[in-house]
Amino acid sequence: MTLESVLDTVALLLVLGGALLCLIASVGLLRLGDVPSRLHAATKPQVLGLLLIATAIALTMRSWPVLAMLVPVVLIQLATAPLSAHMVGRQAYRNGTYDADGLLVDELAQERDER
Repeated sequence: MTLESVLDTVALLLVLGGALLCLIASVGLLRLGDVPSRLHAATKPQVLGLLLIATAIALTMRSWPVLAMLVPVVLIQLATAPLSAHMVGRQAYRNGTYDADGLLVDELAQERDER
C-alpha cells in the first residue's frame, strides 16, 4: 500500500465525516425547538464538518496554492460562525423568543431590567 493510497483513504474518511457533521447540523436546525439549541446545531458541527472537508481537500490535492486558498476559508468560517450565532442569540433574547425556563443562568437579566 502506497502513501498516496493511504492519504486518499484518509481524505475519503474525512469527507464522509465532514458531510455527516454537516447533515447533522442541518437536521438539528430543523428538529430542535429553541433558539440556543438551534444555534449550537448550526455552528458546532457545521464548522467542524467544514474543517474536516478542507483537510481532506488539502490531503487530496497536495499543493501549496490549494492550502493557501483553504486557510483563509477556514479562518473566516471560524471567525464568522460564532459571531453570527452570538448576534442571533442576543436578538432572540431581546425579542423574548427563547425558552426562559431552559436557562440555568441569565446573565443579561440585569441589562433587560434596566430598560
